[in-house]
Order: sequence, then structure tokens, then C-alpha cells
Amino acid sequence: MFALNYTLLFWGELYVSSGLAAVLQTTIPIFGMLFAHWMLPDEPLRLQKVFGALLAMGGVALICGRLLDFAGVWAFWGGVGISIGGAAAAFSNVLLKKRAITLAPAMLAAWQMFFGIIPLLVLAPVIDGNPVRFHWTPMSIFCLLYLAIIGSSLTFLLLYWLLPRMSVTNLQTISLITPPGAVMLGFALGGEKFPLWSLLGAAVVLVGVWIIFRRTKYWTIAEAEAAVADRG
Repeated sequence: MFALNYTLLFWGELYVSSGLAAVLQTTIPIFGMLFAHWMLPDEPLRLQKVFGALLAMGGVALICGRLLDFAGVWAFWGGVGISIGGAAAAFSNVLLKKRAITLAPAMLAAWQMFFGIIPLLVLAPVIDGNPVRFHWTPMSIFCLLYLAIIGSSLTFLLLYWLLPRMSVTNLQTISLITPPGAVMLGFALGGEKFPLWSLLGAAVVLVGVWIIFRRTKYWTIAEAEAAVADRG
């Protein structure tokens, strides 16, 4: 969840805008759906979900392909790396659900962060150098604290509190909140541009994810039957 996903995300953002990175992270529920079908008997894959997943992955392919055409090979690999990081995050959530770990959410998040930081502490000085020599601006310190407190500690406390209470497929739709905000902040604060081909690829991804989680009449009936069965 931490060592692989965050490493690939932050590395990919060296070459890919924050808006596109957020869109590529919406592959988390898609990968989660596929892993859940494989690992969780209670969350089978349905035709509607397969179609939505294929459509969304087509959008990701469009984004990565256009990155290769317009932004160079490193942008392409940055997009691929961000998608692989999303797959790692999805697998982590499904694995936790499968193991039915009963640790408290704070303990679970703390141990994941602890073990996730070990390879990063080894890797960072080798690749990035001595952090004491970095140019620490007020904005960089603010972003670091925001990611540590709001974007990690609080987020994963809530995630692991919800994990036993929701299906992992629905829970991972949390990643769909990110793209609109990331696009607006990247445009307003980072001077990022979101060209037409990126918007098209992003729209395809989001439509695919909407299809995956669109509630059908079949789902409503199945949920009602499950509720009746739970009441005995």
C-alpha cells in the first residue's frame, strides 16, 4: 500500500501532471474489483463490471498512449507506474479484507506505514540525496504535513474503519473523489494544462467506473434478499 503505491505515484508525477495522475489512480477500484473476484467469494465479477472495467482501462490506455506521443517516453512510463501503484493499493485492500484482520484501524495503519517506510528510507538517500540539503520552502513543508496528516494518517484510519463494514469494491470508489479536485488545484496552483486528449481519456475512465458501480435492478433485489436473510 505505501512502499510501492506512493513510490510509483510520486515518481510518476515527475513526468505526469497531478490531474492525469489522479485519473490514473481511479484504476484502484477497477483492479480491486478484479482482485476481489479472484480472492473474495462474496464479491463476484458480473458482465456489467467487466464491460465497465474494459472501457475504463481503454481510457487509461488512451492517456498513456497520448503521453508517449506528446510528452515523451518518460511520461508514458510515469503513467504506467502510477497505474501499477494503483493495482498495488487495490491488492492490499482486498488482501486485508480476505484475511479479516481484527486489528484496530489505528494499529493497522501504523504498522503498514512503519513497514512501508523502511524500503523508502533505504531508497531515498541513494536516489535523491541528503534531505538536509533540499530547498525546503513553506509550500513544500505544508504539502508534506498535509500528505502525512490529512492524506495518509486520517485517510487510512477511516479506510480501515470502513473496510469490515463495506464491500471492498464499493469502498475503493473513494479514489473517484480525487480527479476533479486534482485537476482544479493543478490548474489553479500548479499552472498545469489539461489538453483535450487528456479530458477525453479521463472521461472514458470515469464513464467506465460509473458503469461498474451503477446500481441495477438485479443488484437491488439481491441486496434486499441478503438483508432478509441477515434478519433470520
